Amino acid sequence: QVQLVESGGGLVQAGGSLRLSCVASGSGFRINAMGWYRQAPGKERELVAAISRGGTPYYADSVKGRFTISRDNVKSTLYLQMNSLKPEDTAMFYCAASYSAYVGDPDYWGQGTQVTVSS
Repeated sequence: QVQLVESGGGLVQAGGSLRLSCVASGSGFRINAMGWYRQAPGKERELVAAISRGGTPYYADSVKGRFTISRDNVKSTLYLQMNSLKPEDTAMFYCAASYSAYVGDPDYWGQGTQVTVSS
């Protein structure tokens, strides 16, 4: 079992920055791909960014150039640096982890951390 705990969400003005963290505990050493999803009210959950165990990133078009995903495998921690935030980034952000190289169907989810961007 793996437990994922997110932190770092909050309220920020448009143009501001936030850094999300996700700590994996339990059998975290077996985790391969990790990612960040978000879900806004009334919308489906969407993959924002993902990263392989080796550090290869993927970004959704909507966040390219603004968000940076990274991970520290020693600390079993995933990060999401979010810059130039927009009101449309407001959502619950979820950390996800997969035993495979594909995070599109995660094995584990965190409980979520709220990000609210005011205009």
